[in-house]
Amino acid sequence: MKEKYYLTTAIAYASRKPHFGNTYEAIMADSVARYRRARGYDVFMCTGTDEHGQKIENLAAEAGITPKAYVDGVAGEIRGLWDKMNTSYDYFIRTTDEQHEKAVAKIFKRFFDQGDIYKGYYEGWYCTPCESFFTETQAEGGKCPDCGRPVTQAKEEAYFFKMSKYADRLMKHIEDHPEFIEPESRKKEMVNNFLKAGLQDLCVSRTSFTWGIPVDFDPKHVTYVWLDALTNYITALGYDPDKTYEEQSEHFRKYWPADVHIIGKDILRFHTIYWPIFLMALDLPLPKKVFGHPWFNFGMDKMSKSKGNVIYADQLSDHFGVDAARYYALSEMPYGSDGSITYESVIKRYNGDLVNTLGNLVKRTLDMQKKYFDKKVLAPTDIGDACDAELKAACVEAYENAIAHMDTFHIADAAADVMKMLSRANKYIDETTPWTLAKDEAQKDRLATVLYNLLEAIRWGAILLTPFIPSSAEEILRELNTEAVTLDTIGTAEKFGGIRVGSEVLDSKVLFARVDEAKELAAFEAEREKMIAAAKAAEKAAQAPEKPEGCAVIGIEDFMGVELRTAKVIACETVPKAKKLLKLQLDLGYEQRQVVSGIAKFYKPEDMIGKKVIMVANLKPATLCGIESNGMILASGEEQVRVVFLDPETPVGERVR
Repeated sequence: MKEKYYLTTAIAYASRKPHFGNTYEAIMADSVARYRRARGYDVFMCTGTDEHGQKIENLAAEAGITPKAYVDGVAGEIRGLWDKMNTSYDYFIRTTDEQHEKAVAKIFKRFFDQGDIYKGYYEGWYCTPCESFFTETQAEGGKCPDCGRPVTQAKEEAYFFKMSKYADRLMKHIEDHPEFIEPESRKKEMVNNFLKAGLQDLCVSRTSFTWGIPVDFDPKHVTYVWLDALTNYITALGYDPDKTYEEQSEHFRKYWPADVHIIGKDILRFHTIYWPIFLMALDLPLPKKVFGHPWFNFGMDKMSKSKGNVIYADQLSDHFGVDAARYYALSEMPYGSDGSITYESVIKRYNGDLVNTLGNLVKRTLDMQKKYFDKKVLAPTDIGDACDAELKAACVEAYENAIAHMDTFHIADAAADVMKMLSRANKYIDETTPWTLAKDEAQKDRLATVLYNLLEAIRWGAILLTPFIPSSAEEILRELNTEAVTLDTIGTAEKFGGIRVGSEVLDSKVLFARVDEAKELAAFEAEREKMIAAAKAAEKAAQAPEKPEGCAVIGIEDFMGVELRTAKVIACETVPKAKKLLKLQLDLGYEQRQVVSGIAKFYKPEDMIGKKVIMVANLKPATLCGIESNGMILASGEEQVRVVFLDPETPVGERVR
């Protein structure tokens, strides 16, 4: 049986289209998956989308659609982008998948039943974009330590996971398995900043929003996004929380534990502290490795639409092709420090490595094989020349170095290894001058040998580049008229000879056409200006709501005549034959009221129950669809109505002034 290899990306948050830096992760994971397959492994690659949380609920409300409709659109866009970038994932999971949601609900209940979860109140700093809570010390200056955005104070009832219960066990695992967290600098950061500082219990449920997986035994709570999202790595394999590891399906036991989680450095804390502790509580083996890759910056700055420096992978693909976008991502990202992308560097890398070093080598060689031998491959006879030996040695060296670098996730170094070999092949052409040999009939055997060596070097290069530029590598091998693409066909000097003598190469194609730098930069600049204009327009629209027309001016005495009171929704139901209306029962503390409100298009009855609202308590009763309404609740908006919800701790019956 083949040795298994299970790798995952972090599932992409389904809030917006991923930019180039986000897409890098999927491309990197795909390169590792393709490499492992070429080594003979039984590979299972999982990716997908994280689709719950307050941020998505807010974005859906802004768009005037349901959260499910919102994530359906974004998840489809993300999957389409992954497909366009030729990522060979085996499973694409969505956290709104029924089987995932059922498993998460069971996991939450299991944690509660075994005493790992308890109910309490959370009060502290919260970052909505990151869906993360922070202490006063962590949120220094009122900013999120992960993304740098402002945080807000939050207080709500929540369930907490007893992280400290497993902290010592996790520390020992990290000490006993030095390869568990890579790069090394990331491991030191996790240990020193979090484990040694003492783990706080983790909030694992929310009550301030509803877009999440409900807690079965306490339905006003939804599962906190990180407990939901992280478990995708096992639910994608069919994990059943009701069974022991030995009782799980053959598919699950075959692939778990994961060989590597490939994630961004910004979410390393969740994957190297919370996730392994969850697994310990489930009595499951821990993943073998968590690799936290760096970020792509635009030059020295973070990507920002307002600055016009956001680059998307499909945008680069439209200009240069999918393989070129993949190659840039993989060849430019360092192992441990952030990478940089600019339009100028993309063009330079494209024209240099792909057009000059690779593309020209392939085309020149195949064209010479056609011109001098009518495409037929002749046997090499003269192998005593020093430059022949140097070319062969360069191929072996490239193989050995690239394998070592791919095994340790030094992806860009592996790309450099192959380009170094191909550069040596180009130099070999200059040294041997086939066009000169072709003029002398006595040098025919030497010419056949030179071209054979070049074809073989190209074959090695195509095989080694398959994880990087799979479509182009496949095309090169097709033109060489060889189907062998596994890594075991190359690697040693004895294997330098895989091109079949007597076969015929095919006509060459232009793999990568040189681009005009000035023309491309002008096109990119035009796109950048459009992006900046769109960002400014969106910001202006968000900050400057329309001024109401014909709004009458009233005095303080008129306003004070309106009695506003806080109330709690204790019951809510739809009104038969009235699609726009909900009937609410409100508790004001001193009495209960029935109110009919036109919010059914925007809220389900279960969305309202338990929420605290503001009502107009001295409004004259009215009858709507035969039902008496004794007041109104406050809300904003017209096309998209948003009810004003109060802090859960607000007492009912208070007058709002």
